[in-house]
Order: sequence, then structure tokens, then C-alpha cells
Amino acid sequence: MAVIDANPAALDLQYELRRRRYVKMGLIWLAVIAFVAWCVNGTIIEDTDWSRIGGRSGVLSSIGRYLSLDLGLLPELLIPTLETFMMASVGTVLGCFLSLPVAWLGAANVTPSKTILYPLGRFLMVLSRSVHEIVWALLFVSAVGLGALPGILAIAMRSVGFISKISAEAIENIDTKPVEAIRAVGGSQFQVMYYGILPQIYPVVLATVIFEWDINIRRSAVMGLVGAGGLGLLFFRQMNSFNYGGVTMVILAILFLIIIGEIISHYLRKAVI
Repeated sequence: MAVIDANPAALDLQYELRRRRYVKMGLIWLAVIAFVAWCVNGTIIEDTDWSRIGGRSGVLSSIGRYLSLDLGLLPELLIPTLETFMMASVGTVLGCFLSLPVAWLGAANVTPSKTILYPLGRFLMVLSRSVHEIVWALLFVSAVGLGALPGILAIAMRSVGFISKISAEAIENIDTKPVEAIRAVGGSQFQVMYYGILPQIYPVVLATVIFEWDINIRRSAVMGLVGAGGLGLLFFRQMNSFNYGGVTMVILAILFLIIIGEIISHYLRKAVI
């Protein structure tokens, strides 16, 4: 068997390139660690009132106050839990209806005007996703007052961005042959949309709506923090009254509601797919 002598110059070059790569990676990791340490020092070590915490015993005693459950709060949890669930459901349905025209405007292959209405549709998608649901809730609470209605409107407005964006992208990726066939026989724009486009995007849109409803259950659970009803409002009241056991009960109710939503959305997605 022939033995091939390695070129010493090639080996030296290979070792040098490997050494430089290791040095470069080491410098990058060193910079990352230094940046993280600087952030931790500025946001945690220097900005935390350690004397108020009281050391390890103070942290454990604070946690212990939340472990004593206030079982007397159970009867008061039923109506806010149902209100939170209905707020998420109604807000998702309303957001779905509002998303349809936005998706129609924001889909490049069906929009009536690519110069005016298409940018408008895309702007509405970005606007909906950019503003947090708590901010939407604050706006609607100031407009329509306290209660579940501002929470429903906030969830609907927050849902428009995600549902319409996914729907618009699904419309842009459809098979154009059925659409062309309907147009060739003189079909109207509504018939093109109803018979040529909707059957193709129906599974995607329905799965997106179910996923958004699952997310909206979590969103509706905190709407009450700004006066929009539901479990968030009860949570806010327990915090104001320093009822730590009641706070834990509300958190458990939110967890229960989210688990129920996860189970329902799981079976709904399986039925769609």
C-alpha cells in the first residue's frame, strides 16, 4: 500500500486556519458573556432593592404566602372564568370577520388596487400586530367603559393581524387554474372568491382561527387588569386586597381554563387536518 507523505506546509496552514477560527469563536463568546454580564449587572444587581427582599428567608416567606389557598373564593371564580372563556370566543369570531376584508385587500393576486388598497391592507395587518392587547384594551375601556365589551374588542383587533396575514399568504399561494376557469365562463368576483379561492384556503384559515382562539384564552385572562372583566379583574382585586391565597386561586383558575382550551383546540385541529 502506497503511503502519501503529507505536505508540511499544507498541514501548517490547516493548523493556522483552525487556530484562527478557535480564537475568533473564543472572542465572540467572550464578547457575548461580557455583554450578558453587563446587562445582568445593570438590570438586576444594581437595580434591585435587595434590602427589601430580606435575603433567602424573605424570598421563601413571600413564596409561602401564596401557598395558602383561599378555598372560600371558589364560588366567585365560576362567573369570571366563564366570562373569560366567552370573551376569548366572541373576540376570536369578531376578529375572524374583521380579518376577511383585510386579507382580501392585502393579498396581491386578488386586491382591487395594488397601489392603494394593497398597502392599506398590509398596514392594517402590521398595526394590529404592533399594538399590544393591553393597549387595545386601554383604548376601548376609555371609549366604551368597563366590562367585557372592551376586552372583546381588544382581542378582536389583536386577532386581525395574525389571521389576515396568514389568510392573505394562503390566497397568494392558491392554484390559479380553478380561478381562471371560473373567470373564463363569466364568473363574477364573488363567485371567483367563493368557488375558486375559499375551498383552497379553508383548511389553513380554519386552523389559524383555532390557533388564535387558543392564544386569545390567555389574552382574555389578563384583560381585567385594565378593567375589561374576566379573571384578570378578580386577580387585580385580590392583589389590591393582599389576599395572596386568593391570587393563587385565580392563577389556578387561569391555568385550568388554558388547559381546557389546549384540549379543545387540539381536537379541533385534528378534525380540520
